[in-house]
Amino acid sequence: MRLSHMENLPLTGAQKSKLRGLGQKLDATLKVGKEGLTPTFITELSRALRGHDLIKLRFVGESDRTARAALTTEIEAAGHCTCVGSVGATALFYKPASDPSKSSLPVT
Repeated sequence: MRLSHMENLPLTGAQKSKLRGLGQKLDATLKVGKEGLTPTFITELSRALRGHDLIKLRFVGESDRTARAALTTEIEAAGHCTCVGSVGATALFYKPASDPSKSSLPVT
């Protein structure tokens, strides 16, 4: 099944759980600061998602849970990716490789 770039990838609970487990070992690839989602951030997000199926992002300076949730939704839309979990100021985003044979994280 091929997904359009505008819809989030539907993942099962087991798949999300597996990805969260793999994400625990990752360091934060990107940080979202008080400026929010700048064009530079979106460019770096796209670059990071092309290089890795799963990335960890840290929200810096944003202590409001509602604001972090809104940013997470915006990041999903801008990066054409899916948030597989968030705890505090850290969130994990997954986007499958465009060529499944080159995927570093096969999700079954």
